[in-house]
Amino acid sequence: MDMGLNNKTALVTGSTKGIGKAIAIELAKEGVNVLINGRNYKEVERTIDEIKSDFPATSPQNATADIVDIQQREALFENYPNIDILVNNMGIYEIMQYEDVDDEVWEKYFRTNVLAANGLSKFYLPKMLKNNYGRIIFIASEEAIMPSGLMPQYSMTKSMLLSLSKSLSKLTIGTEVTVNTIMPGPTLSEKVHQIIEGMYPNEDMTFLEKEKKFMTINLPQSEIQRFIKPSEIGRITTFVCSPYASAFKGSPIRMDGGMVPTIF
Repeated sequence: MDMGLNNKTALVTGSTKGIGKAIAIELAKEGVNVLINGRNYKEVERTIDEIKSDFPATSPQNATADIVDIQQREALFENYPNIDILVNNMGIYEIMQYEDVDDEVWEKYFRTNVLAANGLSKFYLPKMLKNNYGRIIFIASEEAIMPSGLMPQYSMTKSMLLSLSKSLSKLTIGTEVTVNTIMPGPTLSEKVHQIIEGMYPNEDMTFLEKEKKFMTINLPQSEIQRFIKPSEIGRITTFVCSPYASAFKGSPIRMDGGMVPTIF
């Protein structure tokens, strides 16, 4: 299916690995010129080389920057003042006990997971409105609406993204600009893969067997009983970026594998 995205330009934050990289790849499949972002220049270049090799008709570009840093963010704006699609994917997470989350940690998560995405949106949204076309997508989590209690500092920021997305969407009334949030459930990123392997180092099992054991014991509420593949999130994100998803406005889109037990 042609998504109608050929030759669009997309900035995907945190796109050298995990969900962000998968989103960049799926967009490139549709002919999108992706701005690859990360803090490590070599990792960004490596990702660009992969995409150029697999999708030679596209022109991925290097957007190395720590977008939490205001000066680096402004330098990014100077290099890439106009884009069609912004995917706010970059974020941090860590299992922490509530009593161990001090004010410095709260502020770090707020700056990283919320203010960085807001800063990008604040710059690019007016330009999209002027052009009467654009897509802004926030990557949140099922933790935004169903906090597990294991990452209070993370869950708080993902809930805030839902509110921010809805607020920004109100500014797009009557235009072809959309702002939405995608909420993935537990996803098989490189970090999660390492964690699962490390949990059962001496057991004679395939990774699929380890994954199944982990899900059965730790995430029995998951209806798919496996981790979501980053490519699956990449595909739904690409659809939401497309003209076919123009009626999605301020929508929280769940892709949680059945983790959330409620209707809404």
